[in-house]
Amino acid sequence: MTASKAFDEIAEIYDASFTNSATGSAQRKAVWKEIDRTFTAGQRVLEINCGTGVDALHLAARGVHVTACDSAPRMIAVARQRADRAATSATVNFRVLANERIGTLQCEGPFEGVFSNFSGLNCVPDLSLLGDDLAQLLNERGRMVLCLFGRLCVWEVFWYLSRGNIRKAVRRFMPGGRSAALSAAAETPLWYHSVRKLKKTFASHFRLLGWRGVGVTVPPSYLDFLAASYPHLFRLASEIDPWLGDCPGFRAMADHMLLTFERTST
Repeated sequence: MTASKAFDEIAEIYDASFTNSATGSAQRKAVWKEIDRTFTAGQRVLEINCGTGVDALHLAARGVHVTACDSAPRMIAVARQRADRAATSATVNFRVLANERIGTLQCEGPFEGVFSNFSGLNCVPDLSLLGDDLAQLLNERGRMVLCLFGRLCVWEVFWYLSRGNIRKAVRRFMPGGRSAALSAAAETPLWYHSVRKLKKTFASHFRLLGWRGVGVTVPPSYLDFLAASYPHLFRLASEIDPWLGDCPGFRAMADHMLLTFERTST
């Protein structure tokens, strides 16, 4: 199943299973901290893989002009419904647009920023062509903030090893695309990119300013039941996570990695 169809299948349940979960909210808060200090009111920002529009509306409420794209029509439909319900004057231009067609927005550029949250880019095996397209859409010195699955998630390794599922415990280390079940009816391949590989992939147009881990002590969303079972420990984990996410060594063990790039001169 293509990524677009897979995310269409889960569009109506995505917010319940991730956005509104304790673990998802904690990880999103860390990402918001980064984009809030990167993008400012009045700037034009392109969001790719926008999902149900939570991040786009957050930026728009802060005065950022957002063009938000996703390849899954049902995801965009949910995002537009969220925008209609929002008690705010903020507006977002939501588009059904796949990553491979993002270059068609060149006539609407340039943008001051690019943003992609929570692993949409893990559905792309080779990001070099997308990097070329994004470079054409972004101002010189513009910022690009990307959040992707990391290569090593200690929560995932220990959880699946404790259940004897070695294949899932080591799936992020394996080369090539790995099939991931988003739901009982939706499955799509994922590719786990390293920081080194991403830096090299985008090097012709972007320089890496820095990166941090998101979800070192906060577990992945499929372990959200742990937050409900151990609320005090989860609160402590949420407080510690931003600090460990900035520490070399620990940051590489996170569920997600958050990278900030700057567009270099042409």
